[in-house]
Amino acid sequence: MLYGIESLSSAQMRAIESDAMNSGQTSGAELMERAGAAVAGQIRLRWPKPGRVTVLAGPGNNGGDGFVVARHLARAGWAVRVMCDAPRPSAALTAWQAVGSVQPFDPDALRPDDLHVDAIFGTGLTRAPEGMAARMIEALAGFPGIVAIDAPSGLCLDSGRIIGSGAARAALTVAFDSPKPGHVLADGPRLCGRLVVADIGLAPWRKAQGHSDTSIMDARTTTGMGDWLRKTTAGDAHKYGHGSALVIAGDAAGAARLTAKGALRAGAGLVTICPERRDMQGHAGPPDALMRKPLDGPDDLAALLDGRVTALGLGPGAGMERAANLLPAALGARITTILDADALTALAGDDAPAPHDRCILTPHLGEFARLFPDLAKRLKDAPETGPAFSKLDATRQAAARIGAVVLLKGPDTVIAEPSGRAVIHSAPDLPWLATAGAGDTLAGIVTGLAARGLAPFDAACLGVMLHGAAARHFGPGLIADDLADALPHVIRTWET
Repeated sequence: MLYGIESLSSAQMRAIESDAMNSGQTSGAELMERAGAAVAGQIRLRWPKPGRVTVLAGPGNNGGDGFVVARHLARAGWAVRVMCDAPRPSAALTAWQAVGSVQPFDPDALRPDDLHVDAIFGTGLTRAPEGMAARMIEALAGFPGIVAIDAPSGLCLDSGRIIGSGAARAALTVAFDSPKPGHVLADGPRLCGRLVVADIGLAPWRKAQGHSDTSIMDARTTTGMGDWLRKTTAGDAHKYGHGSALVIAGDAAGAARLTAKGALRAGAGLVTICPERRDMQGHAGPPDALMRKPLDGPDDLAALLDGRVTALGLGPGAGMERAANLLPAALGARITTILDADALTALAGDDAPAPHDRCILTPHLGEFARLFPDLAKRLKDAPETGPAFSKLDATRQAAARIGAVVLLKGPDTVIAEPSGRAVIHSAPDLPWLATAGAGDTLAGIVTGLAARGLAPFDAACLGVMLHGAAARHFGPGLIADDLADALPHVIRTWET
């Protein structure tokens, strides 16, 4: 299943544009005209009353798009200024000069009340802006009304990271053909503002190249999700037909219970929580739908994995020593296994067994750094050139290295499988998910979906979507306990 919207890298975007122009069916000038007209149209939709606009144009194609924007807005009654030092001759420049003039960049002439169009740099930023371009970007900082073409200049569209000293924060960003990873990763959502993707006629050449191995999920991409969650109405349906999940607990009852409840609400037919025998009383609380069985050591775990258990959750509330002790037996069963929290710390140990290809690792950045310190370091190092190393790159490389699905959590969660297929879940609108226990519930939701028979990558992707949708439904004031209780509403909504 293709999750969400296809996302293209800068290199893929350039290749598609090149194929389109080489086909003879369109030209660079025509693509520039469509792009500039699309930006001007979005500006007029958001600011319907003509006002004053200053277009800051760079030396490349992004600057050419800016000349087209200027011409369309001038013809719509806007008072337009274009600032550009040494503009490169082009059809777009010539067409603008038939309407207005180009003046050298003067930061002192900028007016805070103007709308400003950032047409300095777009897709494919390979080095830190310098000279006049850097001064343009610096001058834009702090202005409220900025419309970025492709991306706020200085933002790497492959990573969402800033290359150079900074980037202005746009109110509106108009991208073309498809969203890029950098629009939704790292600083991308904060800097891009509202993101609009405009169609400029490249779809035939994009389709000819085949599906991208990256897609983006967000609140808009729920079509078809209900089909994966709907339970069968066959007459012989029973609890084991919907999977049996085992959640290993320690003496800290809360985290494991959040995980188990998440697995139940995700639709697993049977969920069993397994503390040590001495801790059984501490796990006697609700929900009553949970089964409870004691599990003291690896032999007990092997006995419980009797062939009917279809997914195993290990880590939340288990305790570091217990997770390390049970990890070999858990992985030896070779059923779908979700490794979170203490299990990830145990997995980072020198003598830890290797995960198998039905494992799902769900680290936050701190846990990721323990497992993959070299990749985490590259994410922290300030980029000097583009494309910058991204969270998408790090997750992909981690999944390939460890041979399992990796779900790297955050407002820009990335899920990758060893083949390289990856999904970005963009949720910058959910700050209240940063609450204790939210990750434990996510591990449970993924465990429940895996128990129902979803492949590891599918369980991870759908689990992240459900988790985010539940948080969005509940809203501010959310605590982790609320997430599982919000799932029935989400699932009901998706099924209709």
